[in-house]
Amino acid sequence: HVQLVESGGGAVQAGGTVTLTCTVSGRSDCVGWFRQAPGKEREGLAHVYPATNSIFHADSVRGRFTIFQDIAKNSVYLRMTNLEPEDTAMYYCAAIAPTRGGICGYRATFFDYWGQGTQVTVS
Repeated sequence: HVQLVESGGGAVQAGGTVTLTCTVSGRSDCVGWFRQAPGKEREGLAHVYPATNSIFHADSVRGRFTIFQDIAKNSVYLRMTNLEPEDTAMYYCAAIAPTRGGICGYRATFFDYWGQGTQVTVS
């Protein structure tokens, strides 16, 4: 079983930078970041395969958001730059179960374990 805890959200001005932290307890072959704004579907932003450090970013955030990991700290981060009011959302990290065969993607249905989320508000 994998447990995830997000932190680092808060209020930020447009154009600012925020780095979110996902602390991961347990092993997973893939960890991803998602967001969900009120009235919208959960959106996959980026994911990483920890064993190979292969990283992937959605087109909608590529160039502004960066996912990276620190294995020693069991943490996966999402650095978000040049934030816009449209980035306001609850941000979640998620991980896949071993039964997934090490495959994940941008859809929430790929993921089995979720954190409680951290709110980011851009004004």
